[in-house]
Amino acid sequence: MPLRHCLLIIDDEPQIRRLIQAALTRADYETVEAATAREGMEALRRVRPAITLLDLGLPDRDGLELVPLIKKETDTTLIILSARDATDEKVAALDLGADDYLTKPFDTDELLARVRVALRNRLARAGGAAQLQAGNIVIDLLAHIVTRDGQEIHLTPKEYGVLAQLARFPGRVITHKQIMDQVWPNEYAHHVEYLRVLVRTLRQKLEADPQRPQIICNEPGIGYRLKMTDIGA
Repeated sequence: MPLRHCLLIIDDEPQIRRLIQAALTRADYETVEAATAREGMEALRRVRPAITLLDLGLPDRDGLELVPLIKKETDTTLIILSARDATDEKVAALDLGADDYLTKPFDTDELLARVRVALRNRLARAGGAAQLQAGNIVIDLLAHIVTRDGQEIHLTPKEYGVLAQLARFPGRVITHKQIMDQVWPNEYAHHVEYLRVLVRTLRQKLEADPQRPQIICNEPGIGYRLKMTDIGA
């Protein structure tokens, strides 16, 4: 399966974490869980989640205090999940930098809808589109699927991670370091050869002629860029 979007759940109630984790897993998202503010901040720095779901009633620190810290340290989209339903609590969280606020108890279908909106907004802010196409190859960044002539191409998580990183910035040169920082965080930081081998494998799967690549283009000594055409937002 392709590399999925990672979501961090910070909530001290195990049953709530299980409920959210089950709903997100069914929707093909990857999840990481934390039960305290300290665990949450450690996980945030370690996994760099696309979206963070934050409960305000944490045992070691009020969630409101975490909002500006999270937004300062990362570019994660922050959705508050809290039983606090007073308007002033919602306004305070949003004013501090939260991107959305959902009151407990919530419907998991609504949560998934908020997540999809958040992901679309992240793509839009990055200047990317939800779907891109080059010839008979289509990359769907929301569904995490790559197809050729309508047939899904099997990619490993690392292969999809590299391709998705390039597809978020079509036509732009992405350096070796930028790609590896996203796909291999804290791993093999200086082993560019791993990336070169993976790109060769990707070209075997995507290119009509891997020896003369037209989709994943090499910028010698710098990185790679993707020749794609935006087909949908």
